[in-house]
Amino acid sequence: MRILISNDDGYFATGIARLAEALSQTHEVFVCAPERDRSGSSNSLTLDRPLTVRTAPNGFHYVNGTPTDCVHLAATGLLGGLPDMVVSGINHGANMGDDTIYSGTVAAATEGYLLGIPSLAISLASRNPQHFGTAARVAHDLVERAVRNPLRGAVLLNVNVPDREYDGLTGFETTRLGRRHKSAPVIRDENPRGETIWWIGPVGLAADAGEGTDFHAINAGRVSITPLSIDLTAYAQRDDIASWLHG
Repeated sequence: MRILISNDDGYFATGIARLAEALSQTHEVFVCAPERDRSGSSNSLTLDRPLTVRTAPNGFHYVNGTPTDCVHLAATGLLGGLPDMVVSGINHGANMGDDTIYSGTVAAATEGYLLGIPSLAISLASRNPQHFGTAARVAHDLVERAVRNPLRGAVLLNVNVPDREYDGLTGFETTRLGRRHKSAPVIRDENPRGETIWWIGPVGLAADAGEGTDFHAINAGRVSITPLSIDLTAYAQRDDIASWLHG
């Protein structure tokens, strides 16, 4: 199987190297990732300038663009045909709940999904991730399962892995996205020139971490696998909005 690998932490990140190493043992892999850390870039495409693709000494391709750019370039041009699967990661940190809206890791997998390719985003759920080997083995497990039992149609899976030894995992669970509290306020600072600068504050704690959520699974030591959809339509509100328009 031909697998396109990308991420949002950059082509030099530990996570993408461990992922490529694991999947290349049994599959053909093609790595195309951003030239620098593009965390939080979401699904943005670069439309205001041309993109360049360069090759690192280890054979990884890197792009002066976003994770979405990388997958789009590779799948619609560089590869000469669509890959069999897109795997994005291993992200240095969790992508749970509201994180998925901002995540470049999830965005790279989403671009594969939009192109009709089964795709998964894999993240190591820790602020100081250590066990990349565990996440790489989980990714390999899931890809091998997809080979044995192919996914039907385009599927987008958001996978979060507890930061522990593989033998310490307590299972795999199909989950839904939880919710976070709102982020902390922005942080005001001053640069050496005396100008005011701002930093986006840290993410909030989990607000909805009940049973069945990705947060709950990770806290219990289980791998969280959340199938995602990109239809943002609020179906339950359509009648209300129609009444509001004609009221």
